[in-house]
Amino acid sequence: MSSAHEHHGEQGAYDHHERRVLPASLAAPDVLVAWRMRALIVAAAFALLTLLFAFTHEGRNHIIRAYLMGYMTTFNLAGGGLVLLMLQYVSGGKWGLLLRRPLEAMSRTLPLVALFFVPLMIPYLGGHLWQWVKYPTVAATDAAMNQGLISKEQALTANFKRPMLNPYALIVETCIIFAVLFTFAFLLNRWSLQRDADPEAGTEPSFERWRIRFENLSGPGILIYVIMLTLGAIVWIKSLDVTWYSSIWGLQFLVAQGYAVLALSILTVILLSRYEPMKTLLRTTEQHDLGKFLFAFVMLNIYLTFAEFLIIWSGNVPDEIPWYLARIHGGWWTICSLDFICHWLIPFCLLLSRDIKRNKRKMIYVTCFMLFARCVDMFWLIEPNFKGAAGNLVGEPISILAYITVPGTLIALWAAYYVTQLMSRPLVNVNDPHLEEMLEPEHAH
Repeated sequence: MSSAHEHHGEQGAYDHHERRVLPASLAAPDVLVAWRMRALIVAAAFALLTLLFAFTHEGRNHIIRAYLMGYMTTFNLAGGGLVLLMLQYVSGGKWGLLLRRPLEAMSRTLPLVALFFVPLMIPYLGGHLWQWVKYPTVAATDAAMNQGLISKEQALTANFKRPMLNPYALIVETCIIFAVLFTFAFLLNRWSLQRDADPEAGTEPSFERWRIRFENLSGPGILIYVIMLTLGAIVWIKSLDVTWYSSIWGLQFLVAQGYAVLALSILTVILLSRYEPMKTLLRTTEQHDLGKFLFAFVMLNIYLTFAEFLIIWSGNVPDEIPWYLARIHGGWWTICSLDFICHWLIPFCLLLSRDIKRNKRKMIYVTCFMLFARCVDMFWLIEPNFKGAAGNLVGEPISILAYITVPGTLIALWAAYYVTQLMSRPLVNVNDPHLEEMLEPEHAH
């Protein structure tokens, strides 16, 4: 391969000064069948390894907590794919043509993610996660406080938040969240196929009609999604510590979803560009633009997380600082440092490089590493909420490996379903005006 092609991200045999022609078939390549099988094998292997941790008390606790981590990771990818899809319809741009099919496929995995949540609705399992499920009434909470099982602050806060945080509300709130997300995903995916089948969709009047329809749904849809995500983040994660307050928790989760979803969708497109039709479609220019977009989410993620920490640190309010102290003291300082280095520092430094953003092989490594970093961050958010969590890092270091096997099982199952959804539709939207632009000769240097 020539040095010029290496510099331009290993584009293959195409001349940068020639107009490209789409292949006759726009279907997903057959290699996706092998990808799905590998994901299922990984899921089965991790599921078997998880059984080894089920024979100790702490091992069972770690399995339940790790299950929540796996659920939240898959929800972030499915829900994040939906909101990023809506963002693309509102903002427009060529980047959306490349990512639209992967984002649509992510949004169609929401039914599987909803199924993942069903075990967490069981009171026995939920009671190992949420204090307000274990002690579902005011009387039960007060009795636990009198026995020294929870603090007075935890009891008072749980009773104050009882209308929102109780086992019945958990089911109702979760059903509402998924019902709303299902509606948006169904309509956007249905309209996408209908527009592809519309023979006049490429003409100006018809294109405007479709554009307005997508924008009218996606604009309010983004706002509604942010409300639903904030509700879900509070109920599922923030309420693990019932005394914890955060005014930007939902926004942090939203940006973190963009961080992970962009990494996965870029990884998907680059891997698919080894085969047609994505091989013809992905140019260095668009890959570079996607890399810059990903870099923007890295910076925004850093800003929001550090800003919240700085405000709480400077305020030094006793009701707020314990959440951070629990994630810094003991062995958690190592995990906190690892989170900072993997989640922020390394992606920030790597994506500063223009050459890395334009190189396919290097971007594969970067995006895979960023997905790993999101899992580290989710571990840091969840596990320190539980009593004795710092000691668990040393006391039972083997069973805490459930935080690898259990999320690995759920993520691999989700990945297999995601690949299945990718295979169900052509990889290119044919009635999009940006398609002609992306087939033009490339002028990047």
